[in-house]
Amino acid sequence: MHEQLKQSSKSVVDITKTHKSAFLDSGLLPWTPWAIEGTEFKLLNINVLTGGFTMLLRVEPGNESPVHGHLGAVEGFILGGGFGYDDDRGQEGSYVYETSGIRHAPDTDDKGMVMFAVVHGPLVGYEDDGRIAGILDGKAMHQMAAENGAADHIKIPPEWT
Repeated sequence: MHEQLKQSSKSVVDITKTHKSAFLDSGLLPWTPWAIEGTEFKLLNINVLTGGFTMLLRVEPGNESPVHGHLGAVEGFILGGGFGYDDDRGQEGSYVYETSGIRHAPDTDDKGMVMFAVVHGPLVGYEDDGRIAGILDGKAMHQMAAENGAADHIKIPPEWT
């Protein structure tokens, strides 16, 4: 098939282009304080169908997250530092998959952590007695980022305004 593609001089498939750049320089976005003390994020995208979102997450050294849960799976790639749960630890270069329905309280190491994360559904924060303290979905993430001037690159549904 590769040879067939090389031999073809003209495609019958029209090429479409996006109306804006497909690339985002995340370095231009400011960090926005997040729901957990000692954390901040850069919102990269939202999924209006699932309530999920894509972000860069930065966590200070020695941070202990309160118990939270995932209504959708979370996938991440650690860009710097590390975090984990008890003896299950990940460091720079590690991929992490946290399943839907999980409840946990991760902590960072002495370097803190920066992670690229795809959150496939809302996150749920819990009070110490198990009651729901709050829910973070794409809409809530967008609102926090917008209040910090860091969401102009994301198209939202008209009903969110």
